[in-house]
Amino acid sequence: QVQLVESGGGLVQAGGSLRLSCTASGIIFSANAMGWFRQAPGKQRQLVGAISASSITNYADSLKARFTIYRDNAKNTVYLQMDSLKPEDTDVYYCTADRNFVTVQLGRTYSWGQGTQVTVSS
Repeated sequence: QVQLVESGGGLVQAGGSLRLSCTASGIIFSANAMGWFRQAPGKQRQLVGAISASSITNYADSLKARFTIYRDNAKNTVYLQMDSLKPEDTDVYYCTADRNFVTVQLGRTYSWGQGTQVTVSS
């Protein structure tokens, strides 16, 4: 079965950086688009960004200047590099996978990780 495992979350001061990782198993990783979403308590999950199987990326407009997504197919891992973090970036971050890039960006996927908490202190 598909398994997505996020890691790298934690507590960081405003202005700092974090790199999240999501390692996949049970899928042909190189054939899948991957996405990062985030969710605050009581709110809907929102797209952070996504990367296609051919490494085309797309980001939420408000985040593209500070966040970068890239993938390492040899490690079955997708990364989310987050720089210049702000307190409003505090959320649980999830990764997801699907063969369809649009489906990933819409979040209409079946496979999700368990999430990793990111907390940015002011």
